Amino acid sequence: MREINSEEITKNIAEMCVDANLNLPCGMRECIENAQTCEKSELCRSVLGDIAANIDCAAELGVPICQDTGMAVIFAEIGQDVHINGDFEQAVNDGVAQGYVDGRLRLSVVADPLERVNTNNNTPAVIHTKLVSGDKIRLTVAPKGFGSENMSRLKMFTPSATKEDIVKFVVETVSLAGSNPCPPIVVGVGIGGDFEYSALLAKKALCRDLNTRHPEPLYAELEQTMLSEINKLGIGSQGFGGTVTALYVNIEKAATHIAGLPVAVNVGCHVTRHCERVL
Repeated sequence: MREINSEEITKNIAEMCVDANLNLPCGMRECIENAQTCEKSELCRSVLGDIAANIDCAAELGVPICQDTGMAVIFAEIGQDVHINGDFEQAVNDGVAQGYVDGRLRLSVVADPLERVNTNNNTPAVIHTKLVSGDKIRLTVAPKGFGSENMSRLKMFTPSATKEDIVKFVVETVSLAGSNPCPPIVVGVGIGGDFEYSALLAKKALCRDLNTRHPEPLYAELEQTMLSEINKLGIGSQGFGGTVTALYVNIEKAATHIAGLPVAVNVGCHVTRHCERVL
């Protein structure tokens, strides 16, 4: 049994909240830069150049890439051979509070959805915990802005739905979103599970490396089909028209009930952030 102090979790979460907001995942900037070579609209090529310049400027100044530093979403895979000294969820929330307050990140969480009173430290975080084998803890911090989150959708298809129906729903979701999620966007799609698990799959899909296609050919092909159809919409960067509306599409799937086929779409902006560490 390996011992991990809750203070270590707090320290790492605090650092990761800041890091995720100041630095895009590896390859994301290059993906945006490469999109300029594919973009046929001169205006959108210019916009993509401005986005890349903003990323560089944020790195140079040590400030967040986007003013919406998001609601902290934490994925935690906890090894069964780990014993945590202290309260795990409290340690995570203490880390989020420390990272957001000391890191001077925007505080965007309200304690009650109807009363709308700010908690002033960006907690509580959304925490997804999973027990796995081993003696380590894998933490992923994924700050999620709501300009894109608000554009997400879920549909409970019946098993008679075809792949074409699913692609149509994903493309329709992006079409309805228009310029609201600050394109070029990334798209996470969850297929299967039940109502709530399909949404979790879609959120996890946004955290997958942008250069990693789905390991199963059926879903890898579906990712490419969705991306191609989305980029035919003509929304373009920041909604100015063009041929690059989405940078990539990731799909995660799971077993489901014989009577259902849930599909969730989680939209991410061009600042789709996540940071991962193993303790």
